[in-house]
Amino acid sequence: MTNRTAELPNSAPITADKRRFSAFHAALRRIIRAIDLYSKKVNKETGLTGPQWLVMNEIQLHDSIMVKDLADNINLSPATVTTILDRLEQKSLIERQRSRSDKRRLKLHLTSRGVAMLTSAPKLLQRHFVEQFAALETVEQRQMIAMLERIAQMMDSPSDLTDAPAAEPLKACSE
Repeated sequence: MTNRTAELPNSAPITADKRRFSAFHAALRRIIRAIDLYSKKVNKETGLTGPQWLVMNEIQLHDSIMVKDLADNINLSPATVTTILDRLEQKSLIERQRSRSDKRRLKLHLTSRGVAMLTSAPKLLQRHFVEQFAALETVEQRQMIAMLERIAQMMDSPSDLTDAPAAEPLKACSE
């Protein structure tokens, strides 16, 4: 037995690389599951999906944002964002206004109902995570963000994701 392999009874050798990948995959699945469970809780309480909440939050952060800029900021295609906007508009949570300077462009705003919904909605990330992340040193926060961005980049394989644009690094985190 070498340093990189371990023999298991009745099975093929498992390399250290495979064990590390398995541990990585398990951790990634735990993150995905936690986000999914919390998103379902938010949806049950508010009727908003995770992507709808993200769109509304981005509109609140950047009042009068254009659809393409919104899509770029949250790493969704403009077509997907347009579908989400249609649903939010049907719920009277957002409104679209034509730009006065360029009638082809739409500016997005939250309605008073949308502001109230976003204000009363639970935050998308669990408070426990937010508090723990905020307690980290800035350098450690940046390291975690950089590693997650690297993972996202590694997972953005053009051959696997034909319709989706590659994820861009989070703009707010590059400070």
